Amino acid sequence: MRKLITAAALASSALVLAACSPAAEDNAELVEQDAATEAAADTAIADQAVINPNEATVEQLISVEGVSPELAQAIVAGQPYESVITFNDRLVESSSQQEAQAILTNVFVPIDLNTASEEEIRLIPGMTDQMVHEFEEYRPYSDLGVFDREIGKYVDEAEVARLRRYVTL
Repeated sequence: MRKLITAAALASSALVLAACSPAAEDNAELVEQDAATEAAADTAIADQAVINPNEATVEQLISVEGVSPELAQAIVAGQPYESVITFNDRLVESSSQQEAQAILTNVFVPIDLNTASEEEIRLIPGMTDQMVHEFEEYRPYSDLGVFDREIGKYVDEAEVARLRRYVTL
């Protein structure tokens, strides 16, 4: 029995020493750094401006991944776009639906939260059936703070910030 108690005492001492060692502190720092890096990446994505194709120049559009010089010229030639639907139609004329969806991530005609059709809402990159329902359920929005609060019930803060890139009142 004494051997068992001694072994338990030694094991617990070893655990305490391991937890207090510089290696454990280094691991804790690495975990904190990873979390901070991930949060910064989420913020950077949410803070990236989405180009409004009604105001864009050929040069701005060419800088977007997936937009060729020819497509950029076609987009500018089609200005102004009545809605994101007409803009998407222009994209699909020159590229596949999948390529158009990728472009909509960075080039988008903002939709009015209070008047947008379901089809317009569905064109927001990453939109799900549930989120379409939630966007419509909380209408009318008196301001974007209401949008943040209501949509924030379903997604995290970074996702709310990302979605705000595509909407207006």
